[in-house]
Amino acid sequence: MRLEERLPKLDAIVFHEKLGTQGERVKRIAALAKELAPIVGADAFLAERAAMLCKADLVSEMVGEFPELQGLMGRYYASAQGEDASVAAAIEEHYKPQGPGDRIPTDPTSIAVALADKLDTLVGFWAIDERPTGSKDPYALRRAALGAIRIVLENELRLQLHGVMAGLVPAIHARREDVDARNKSGHDVAADLLEFFIDRLKVYLRDKGARYDLIDAALGAVAFADSDEEQATGAPLQDDLLMITRKVEALDTFLSTDDGRNLLAGYKRASNILKAEEKKDGPDAYAHRHAPNLRIEAQEHKLAAAIARAREETAEHLSKEDFAGAMRALSKLREPVDVFFDDVTVNADNADLRLNRLRLLAELRRVMMGVADFGKIAGESATA
Repeated sequence: MRLEERLPKLDAIVFHEKLGTQGERVKRIAALAKELAPIVGADAFLAERAAMLCKADLVSEMVGEFPELQGLMGRYYASAQGEDASVAAAIEEHYKPQGPGDRIPTDPTSIAVALADKLDTLVGFWAIDERPTGSKDPYALRRAALGAIRIVLENELRLQLHGVMAGLVPAIHARREDVDARNKSGHDVAADLLEFFIDRLKVYLRDKGARYDLIDAALGAVAFADSDEEQATGAPLQDDLLMITRKVEALDTFLSTDDGRNLLAGYKRASNILKAEEKKDGPDAYAHRHAPNLRIEAQEHKLAAAIARAREETAEHLSKEDFAGAMRALSKLREPVDVFFDDVTVNADNADLRLNRLRLLAELRRVMMGVADFGKIAGESATA
């Protein structure tokens, strides 16, 4: 019996009472694998074909008697019936990795099906509010998320995770009538699940030796509008796991240099001054840019010019996702920041000068926050 002839039997196997049958799930996985194919470099037809057949061996007598052979028997059956080699491999490999020591799939077809399978599982259980709690994880969702993370990072894939997950929710809920409009949209489910992915990413990177505070700092960057008030436009959605990882690596490299360490000290000094003064003047007291005509010290002019240059250069590097370049641009602030604090009294007796200098420091804080939240490094809580 060919694998596709076994598919109708999957419609009689309940995957979960709220998530439907294995047959329904296979259709979702196939649709997602086809969508992911061009992103991961796979042929869309082969990815969809492999996904349609990936669970067919579950209803074979061999797997029925020896469940540990699932996937492997599917590969044998697929090869025997003349399927493309990548389709046969994907049927076995879509379960991988099953643990931290297990290898990840590297063939594009296998990657597409493995990611589709894991994301469908995660989105499905999130959509019905069956999530890991404490040490309890009956559906191995932490393992599924870590597996997806490893596949993405170790294959260096660029994937907009939030959009992919949000698109799954309507299909999962299509068969249910007890879902409110809020969840049907998929955005809330995807946002909640993205937070879970970020937490798993932190664990993964920490196990690889990355500092936990640098991960938080990299995730805490805030974009600012290019206006006189420089109001925050909010932290951009960070759902590209590979980009986050590269940013953490660039931040770690930067902070290992003298310029990085000294600039961090300068940032914290500026931030601490601003926090203390904001308690007196209000949280938005320094939102406007400083007035150039109130700069009376040479060090103020030098710092203002350095901030303007850093603002332009970091924006250019970040637009190209050149995080190392953005860090190098920030490093040029080190010397003018040091000199400013050595020679300029921020809290001057003249109220106008004091306000202007605080606004200048607020600009420094905002420029650095556009790259990373340096206030979260080493457990400090100075934030913009």
